[in-house]
Amino acid sequence: MSKINRWIPLLGGAVAGAVVALVIASGNTSTRTVTTTVVSPQQSALPASLSKTSGRTVNQIYRSASPGVVDIIVTSHQNTGLGFFSPGGGGGTTQGEGAGVVYNKSGDILTDEHVVSGATSVRVNFQDGKSYSANVVGTDSSTDVGVIHVNAPASELHPIPFANSSEAQVGDPVVAIGSPFSLPETTTAGIVSQTGRSITAPNNYTIPNAIQTDAAINPGNSGGPLLDGDGHVLGLNDQIETNNTTAGGEGSSSGVGFAIPSNTVVQVANQILAGKTVKHAYVGVCLSGNIAGGGQIATTGSQECTSPIAPNSPAAVAGLRPGDLITAINSQRVTSTDNFIATIGTYQPGQTVTMTVKRGGKTLSIKVKLGTRPASNPQGG
Repeated sequence: MSKINRWIPLLGGAVAGAVVALVIASGNTSTRTVTTTVVSPQQSALPASLSKTSGRTVNQIYRSASPGVVDIIVTSHQNTGLGFFSPGGGGGTTQGEGAGVVYNKSGDILTDEHVVSGATSVRVNFQDGKSYSANVVGTDSSTDVGVIHVNAPASELHPIPFANSSEAQVGDPVVAIGSPFSLPETTTAGIVSQTGRSITAPNNYTIPNAIQTDAAINPGNSGGPLLDGDGHVLGLNDQIETNNTTAGGEGSSSGVGFAIPSNTVVQVANQILAGKTVKHAYVGVCLSGNIAGGGQIATTGSQECTSPIAPNSPAAVAGLRPGDLITAINSQRVTSTDNFIATIGTYQPGQTVTMTVKRGGKTLSIKVKLGTRPASNPQGG
């Protein structure tokens, strides 16, 4: 897949040209890239913005949802030789800031994994000014979802309902709430610019079905909600693509932001809260750019992929080959690289699927027993 691999340190100088970065907690240097593949827009006779929402104003959405949005202050130990935090370059203590969404009356709060990654302490600030320490319950790097818990009274906790992200349509109104540049409760508005985008997770896997928006989101918005026209959580704000940087080297809004879809967030969060280890199905192939008509295995290695097919992976065991074009999985049509990734994501490790493969003018049916994703992705696909 085509990736933009440039990144900027948050305390570094400005970088010329386009930069793609996580909308990370202010003060955190863990900037990463996103994939910017394009998929065909979903078709609808009537936009959801006209047919499904209650027609609330931005102010009404803010007043309804903002008590359930929290400001998250994370302290972590930075151990690096790059010298971003101290002249000697040995590391030190740094603070980052992001946002989160109250999930239930028990005190569970959802945010992005990269907001709380490496945290030595976490503090949650509520809209009324009250502050509580929190602990990290669990995270999943493959989807960039994190769950933290705060021992706050039930009267302080105002859960926000989650929407069905699969119903999002281009043009739907959205509202973002977060803590950009250490300004909690900042509210911006826009539309769903596109659905079905693919972005890169902290461990270098692909997060499918991300929601693109033109609502202004900036460093510190991470983990905060992207709300639909009813004030329900459509996704958690996660990344931006930008060619603008601040004097400190932080990326700033260019009107192209991405949110982790709510359906993914809820599925992963519920597994974490149930005490389960989140596992994802794994094939072990490096895919070519977003080619119409299926998911095509690359023919050669690249900077992201040392080999088109990972050694000893499910793909290798099943007999998949470089250049194979996968057009269906269990008879479900695969239309693109992104669609292949999203479809595999609906299965569990250990399941066997039948892939319809075009190879050298022939159509083959190949059974693949799906594995479990390694902790990080050496293949890029």
